[in-house]
Amino acid sequence: MVFEGGGFRGLYTEGVYDTWLEQGISATHVIGVSAGATFGCNYKSRQVGRALRYNKRFCRDPRYMGIKSLITTGNFFSRDFAFGRLPWEFDVFDTPTYAANPMRFTGVATDVETGEAVYHGLNAGDTVDVEWMRASSAIPGLSRPVELEGRKLLDGGMADSIPFRWMLDQGYERCVVVCTQPAGYRKEPNELMPVLRVLLRRYPALVELLANRHERYNAQLDELAELERAGAVFVIRPSESVKVPITIKDPAELDRVYEVGRRDGAATLDALRAYLA
Repeated sequence: MVFEGGGFRGLYTEGVYDTWLEQGISATHVIGVSAGATFGCNYKSRQVGRALRYNKRFCRDPRYMGIKSLITTGNFFSRDFAFGRLPWEFDVFDTPTYAANPMRFTGVATDVETGEAVYHGLNAGDTVDVEWMRASSAIPGLSRPVELEGRKLLDGGMADSIPFRWMLDQGYERCVVVCTQPAGYRKEPNELMPVLRVLLRRYPALVELLANRHERYNAQLDELAELERAGAVFVIRPSESVKVPITIKDPAELDRVYEVGRRDGAATLDALRAYLA
């Protein structure tokens, strides 16, 4: 399984995989990018609705995310609360179930100094794995680089937005991709590049990635469509827009995105089972 990122659009993916969990559909290996990692980990821990639950509970809480956290810590999503207290105190991440599940889980981050994608196995579900998930989802310009294993890391979507090619290269015969943009979507150039060039001027390789990301992303969409037509991959896309702002404060809108995922997950079950068989 391949889980694209996209901020709170990741709740769409949760709606899809929660349907799978309820239907007993598992995977050998999952790779998640950004929200595909931070939310997708609950597929391995088998915690239905967990990401939706805590995001609805804390989306208005300045301890979780917001401008105050960005100004005081350099991170829009609080490291201490969102990735510290929340998973271990307020909505506990089921580490024993996660670790016991034989499903492999890989997260993707971007090395800000080289611009390379970093693929890292996250199979323990411990505090180190959660820190890698934080790195995978650390938004450039809204997060400080996360330092792990001698690297400075940010959002994996910059280097590999939809890592189906990496997964296919592992030799799997069946690959299911959950996208968070509807059919026909094309990414446009980033209007914030003038600002990002200033904020990220210490990392020229990263700036180059961001400047050309729309071209690489659209090329990935084209390749994915070709593989889908050939029957090499199974793709699930939102049947309607699931776009929401990063500053979302409306729990009902988060519910909406999740429910679109559940509906699409249910609607594609028969075709998915046929593909997997």
